[in-house]
Amino acid sequence: MKKMISAGVIAGLMGTFSGSAWAQEIPLQPFPVNHELRVDSAADVRFLLDGPAGKDGFIQIKDGHFYRPNGERFRCWGVNMTGWAVGSEQIPSHKDAEIYAAELARLGVNCVRLHFIDRPDTENAVRNEGAERSPKAGPFTHAPRGLIRGDVDNSQEFNRERLDNLDYYIAQLKKNGIYVNFNLNVGRRFMPGDGVPDAELIGNAKAYTYFGPELIALQKDYAKQLLGHTNPYTGLRYADDPAVMTVEVVNENSLLEFWMRNWLRGERVEGGANLQLDMTPHYQALLVGMYNDWLAKNRKPAQIAELRQMAGVAAGGQIPFMRRGDHPDAPRLRLDAEIDFVTQVEIDFHAEMKRFLKDEVGVKSPIVPLADHTYFIANQPLMRTAMKSDVLDAHVYWQHPAIYGRRNEPMVNTPELSIIQKLARSAASDKPYTVSEVNHPYPSDYGSEMIPILASYAALQDWDGIFFYTFETKISGKWTPMIGDHFDITLDPAKMAQMPVGSMIFLRGDVAAAKQVMTRSYSTDQVNEASRMPRAAMPYYTPGFDMKLPLVHGSRVSCLDCKPSLPAPLPAMNPIVSDTGELSWKTDDGKDGIFSINAPRTQALVGFVSANEKVQTRNLSADIRNKFAAITLSSLDNKPLNLSDRMLLTTTGKVENTGAEWDERRAMLTNWGTAPTVIEPITGWIQLKDLEGAVGVFAQPLDGSARPIGPEIKGRMIEPGWEIAVGTPVTTHYLVRVVR
Repeated sequence: MKKMISAGVIAGLMGTFSGSAWAQEIPLQPFPVNHELRVDSAADVRFLLDGPAGKDGFIQIKDGHFYRPNGERFRCWGVNMTGWAVGSEQIPSHKDAEIYAAELARLGVNCVRLHFIDRPDTENAVRNEGAERSPKAGPFTHAPRGLIRGDVDNSQEFNRERLDNLDYYIAQLKKNGIYVNFNLNVGRRFMPGDGVPDAELIGNAKAYTYFGPELIALQKDYAKQLLGHTNPYTGLRYADDPAVMTVEVVNENSLLEFWMRNWLRGERVEGGANLQLDMTPHYQALLVGMYNDWLAKNRKPAQIAELRQMAGVAAGGQIPFMRRGDHPDAPRLRLDAEIDFVTQVEIDFHAEMKRFLKDEVGVKSPIVPLADHTYFIANQPLMRTAMKSDVLDAHVYWQHPAIYGRRNEPMVNTPELSIIQKLARSAASDKPYTVSEVNHPYPSDYGSEMIPILASYAALQDWDGIFFYTFETKISGKWTPMIGDHFDITLDPAKMAQMPVGSMIFLRGDVAAAKQVMTRSYSTDQVNEASRMPRAAMPYYTPGFDMKLPLVHGSRVSCLDCKPSLPAPLPAMNPIVSDTGELSWKTDDGKDGIFSINAPRTQALVGFVSANEKVQTRNLSADIRNKFAAITLSSLDNKPLNLSDRMLLTTTGKVENTGAEWDERRAMLTNWGTAPTVIEPITGWIQLKDLEGAVGVFAQPLDGSARPIGPEIKGRMIEPGWEIAVGTPVTTHYLVRVVR
C-alpha cells in the first residue's frame, strides 16, 4: 500500500510548487467497485426516486415535456441494460435482479432501457473480428442473451424461463421506483423459418424493416407478444403497466441513413464483398419498385420522363436510386424526389407502427420512433419523421472506439465540438427530448468529465431523459472487478461515484434551465440541401449557426419545411457562461480547459484544475497535484451547500485496468489489462468555503461499495472556510459532515 502523505508533507510541497508546477502524475492505485456488497447508506440518493414506478399512472406529454399524472414534471436519469461484457447478464436471475434494482435506485437511476432483448437466448463468446460482434463491443465479449429461443429455426418464440426472469426484474425495478423503456427492434436476427427473403444475408435487417412486408409483420407479432404479455409479478400486461415509460420502435435504424450513406446499392450477395450495410438485390428491387410506383402518383409524367433521362434509363424502365457520390451534383428534381420518397416510407412505417401499438396492442405509453444517431450526416431530413411522433431521441459518444487515429482527448478542451452540440441539434420546441445512448467510452484518460458536464447541460437545455450506454448487471460469482468492455460503466470507479451527482444535477434540478430558448427553423430547400452537405458541415449542417449557443441558451428547432430563421451569433466569450450564470466553460487556446458548476446545491470543477487554480465556485476550490480531475460537491439534505449539514464530495480522475498498455499515440489499448481497476487518486487539498456557522467539518472516505474506509478526515480551518486533505486513503468519494 502506498505510504500515506501527511498533512505536513503536503503543506511543504504546496509551499514549493504552485499552479501547474504543482500538478504531476500520481501512481495508480487499486479501487474496485463491488455492487453486491453495497447496502443502503447515507451516500445513497434513492430519496430522488418516488416508488413504486407508475404509482400515479402513465407518464404523459404536455407542453413539450414529460409529466406525471399529478402535474409534476418527470425526467429520466437512466441506463441501458445489455449483456455484452463477459461476466454480465442482460436479463438477470431473480437474486441478481434484487441486487441490481436496489443498487440502481441507490445511484439515483429511475429508468432502465431494455436493450437487445430481441436477441437469441444462446450465449456465444466472440472477439472483435467475430461476425456476431456488436459495434459497441469490447476486446472480448459475449453476445447478449435475449428472449428469443435459439434452438428453433425461427425468431418468433420466447424462452419462457428468460421471460420469467425479465418479468421478475421489471417488477423489482418498479418496486424500487424505476421505470422501463422497451426497445422493440434492436438486434433481432431473422431466421429462414420466419419466411423472410435472404434471412441469412440481412443480419439484423436494419432499414429492410421499414418496407419488407414479412419483416413488418414479424415486428408487429413480436410487439404484440411482448407488450401484450402479462407479468405474473405485477399482474399487468406491459401495455397496461404505467411503469413502462416509453416504447421505442427501432434502434439506430433509418432508411434515410441508408440513402445518405450509399447503402442502397443492392450488391449484398452470398460470397460477395458485402461492404458495410448494403442491401441484397431482392430488397433493393423491392424498394426501387416502390419508388417508381410512388413517382407515378406524386410526380407529373414530364418530370418522370426527365428523371429517366437523368438516370440514363429508357422509356418505361425503372428509375434507380443515385449513389451517394452523385448527390452533390444531382439536379434538385432528382434529389428532391428521392429524399421525399424515402422520407415518406419512414413516416408511413412509423405511423402504422404507432397505430398498431396504440389501437391493436393497447399501449398507453408514449412512442419513440427512432433516434438521431449519426452526427456525421445531416439530421434535418430525419427530424421530418421524428417530429411527427411523441418523443425525439438521440445517441452520441465522445470519441467512439471505432474511430481510430487521434482519440483519448479531453472534451473539456473543445467546448464547441462537444457531445452537447451533437445532441442539442435534434431537440424540438414542442416535443420531449431524450438521449437514449451516450458515453465517454473506455479507454479514456478523461472519462470522469462526462457525467458532470452532460448532466449540467442536459438540465440547462431542459431535456427529458438521459440513458447511459451501458450498465451491465453482473452474474453473482462470475465477474471480476475490472472494466469489461468499451461501454460498460458498471465497474468504472469514476462513473459510479458520479452517477448520484448526475442524478442530483438532472433529476433534482440542481442546475437550472436556461432563461432564454433560441429557436431555428428550416425551409424545404434547406432540409433537402443539408442531406448532401459534406462532413465538414457537421454536426448542424446549418451555415451561420453559432456553436456556442447550446452552452449559453436553450436551443430548439421550431419547425421544418417552413419560413427559415436562425439566431444571431453570440459575441466572443471565454469562458462561455450560461445565461443562468451557473455554468462556465473556459479553455486556453484549446488546452487546459476547465468547466465549473456554481449552483446552490451542486458545485464542481472539471478539467485541468491545477492549471486553473483561480477558477473556483462559491463553496468549492481545490489545490491538487493531479493534472486532470473532476471534483464535485453536492448537498445530500436538499439545503444550499453553505447551509448543508451532509454533502457528497467526489474526486475522480484517470481509471484503468491493472496492467493496461497503450499504443504509441496513447489512443487505443494494446493490452486491455486485468483486475482490479486502478485509479489515479485525487491528491492535495479541497477547500469548502463559506459554510455558515460551521464549527467542524469531517470527511468520511468511502470504498467502491460506498462503505466507510478508515477514520473520518478532520477538516482544518482556513480563512475562507475549511480544508480537507484528500488522496489517502485511496477513494473517489467522501461523505462530508458539517457540525454547526
